[in-house]
Amino acid sequence: MAYISEFNMNDIDDEYEKLFRRMNPPRVVIDNESCKNATVIRVDSANKHGILLEVVQVLTDLNLIITKAYISSDGGWFMDVFNVTDQEGNKVTDEGILDYILKSLGPESCFTSSMRSVGVKPSMDHTAIELTGCDRPGLLSEVSAVLTHLKCNVVNAEVWTHNTRAASVMHVTDEETGGAITDPERLSRIKKRLCNVLKGSSKSSEAKTVVSHGITHTARRLHQMMFDDRDYGRADDDALNENKRPNVNVVNWHDKDYSVVTIQSKDRPKLLFDTVCTLTDMQYVVFHASIKAEGPEAYQEYYIRHIDGSPVKSDAERERVIQCLEAAIERRVSEGLKLELCTTDRVGLLSDVTRIFRENSLTVIRAEVTTKAGKALNTFYVRDASGYPVDSKTIDSIRQAIGQTILKVKGSPEELKNGPQESPTRFLFGGLFKSRSFVNFGLVRSYS
Repeated sequence: MAYISEFNMNDIDDEYEKLFRRMNPPRVVIDNESCKNATVIRVDSANKHGILLEVVQVLTDLNLIITKAYISSDGGWFMDVFNVTDQEGNKVTDEGILDYILKSLGPESCFTSSMRSVGVKPSMDHTAIELTGCDRPGLLSEVSAVLTHLKCNVVNAEVWTHNTRAASVMHVTDEETGGAITDPERLSRIKKRLCNVLKGSSKSSEAKTVVSHGITHTARRLHQMMFDDRDYGRADDDALNENKRPNVNVVNWHDKDYSVVTIQSKDRPKLLFDTVCTLTDMQYVVFHASIKAEGPEAYQEYYIRHIDGSPVKSDAERERVIQCLEAAIERRVSEGLKLELCTTDRVGLLSDVTRIFRENSLTVIRAEVTTKAGKALNTFYVRDASGYPVDSKTIDSIRQAIGQTILKVKGSPEELKNGPQESPTRFLFGGLFKSRSFVNFGLVRSYS
């Protein structure tokens, strides 16, 4: 009898899964008639771990709003129904989007890798840099200044901060060639200097920089990076924010060996992706789920088991699931004043803009940086570094420095307050930023 190695057995299992999926291809039905105010998308497919996340990721990456969902995946089959709208709350009628959904989730998806990253293609057009470290005012400014000094252009980036931690995925290109940076020595130098910035003056070992050319789905990687960085841990004085926290509960349904997770929180775009992503990466399988998000509040209910088949086993595990889901929801909460920048892209643009924010005592709590057809389309969520509402005079000064037509304010009126907001802390931060403003590139040299 021929000996079959474990490696070969894994290959056989993979081939069996591919064969099963080809014999039982996914079926996608898009219905714009049965529901008055939403497009209904029905997906039937062979079941596998992570398939719910793949489907939600496709819809989320298209910037569709999921208002309702019903999921069932008991046994070997996965069935779900999503009610979705576009950003304006209308039914989805764009033929390009509908065709993309059919191709991404329908029979043709059987012939793509089950590990595909939707919306992200392998590319040597840029170098991916992943950063994690302790958050502090001016951090994004310092990081982007280092990259500019090292002749790197940031073409895409996303930055999240939560619970004193910061994480970012940046796509950078070489200033001269416009392509990916491949020289190992140069990559090592970039990594070393960015690590120095992330560590700051404390020289903490908690900072981390990873440089690669691999495939990454930015939002999923940010969740994974912040999870690995344990941003879900609560501070001793966190009870003060108890009323702001989403309501997450986990109970065991012993008759069926499920754990039932219920989540009530303020609704926002991509909320479902964030919770499903976290459950999947924590190695939980969603067997049934019901999602309702047709008003300001969202309600989610999941029936889960660990990938080993067991429900939540202990109070410690239950508390960890609750904390991790809370963190997943809070990471992308759009607090702060929203600023949108649209202008011709150039090397050093992000460095210059964030330096102006820093010099005006603003700290970036979340950012999305995109470059399309030579245009920079950037969104920043900012707060006063000392915690006060942003002063309208400060915003006027920033817009004058950057350009009134280039930078637009999208925040709510209560985020802007007239008149000075003096305090010893504000003065301390303001003095710190101003003292550094005239040597912002000198700061970079100090890490050489």
